[in-house]
Amino acid sequence: MAVVMKGKSLSPTTLEIVHESGTTFKLVAPKDNGGDGSSFSPTDICAVSFGACATVIMTMFAHNKGIPVKEISFELQKEMAANPRKIAKIIVAYTIKGDISDEDFEKLKHAARTCPVRMTFCDTVTVEESFTRIS
Repeated sequence: MAVVMKGKSLSPTTLEIVHESGTTFKLVAPKDNGGDGSSFSPTDICAVSFGACATVIMTMFAHNKGIPVKEISFELQKEMAANPRKIAKIIVAYTIKGDISDEDFEKLKHAARTCPVRMTFCDTVTVEESFTRIS
């Protein structure tokens, strides 16, 4: 199933993205590449999709398996390489709240590591990740 998305330039450093649902948002070039950094850049969206995808996968897995997760959150850092300019490293820390057994915690970590965005990045981006469990 294909999803249709569109984009158009609003200025030399700003782009509007439209999802087929009608949802819109703006992307802005980062400060180190001529933009003002006032919003997400295209590589920010790419990187944050990594954490978001894994979080959705873990949350759905927990729901479907009856694992008592109260909340899953993440904090992510993106590091760029200069030549060629590309995402070089993603550092992501997940926090999983709930009364979760050791076995279920390991299952959630495995689910995160099989998310589609991670599979797309394959070996082209270095990933450092941590998982913290709190009651």
